[in-house]
Amino acid sequence: MSQPIATPSGRAIAGGIATFYGRQFTGARTASGQRYAPDALTAAHRTLPFGTRLQVTNPRNGNSVIVTINDRGPFHANRVLDLSDAAADQIGIRNAGSGKVELAVLDN
Repeated sequence: MSQPIATPSGRAIAGGIATFYGRQFTGARTASGQRYAPDALTAAHRTLPFGTRLQVTNPRNGNSVIVTINDRGPFHANRVLDLSDAAADQIGIRNAGSGKVELAVLDN
């Protein structure tokens, strides 16, 4: 199990439920034009600009990860973020399939 990591704090924005991409999307183009890589620390958000660095924290265990927004989504009304496999694993929601997260935009 991963341990909480020290990360810089940023401007808090609305959190909610995050899910993650499956490995079946490996190599598919994201909305930014990049190819999805499950081992990269990336995420999809509906409105944040591509390239935004976002601190994602799992409040249940305190684990955080910094991801870069490179895609649009999720397209399910009750979700705020789709994480790469690696990012979901780092904060401990991969096995559950989804989890509550807190979000903070970091200065680039």
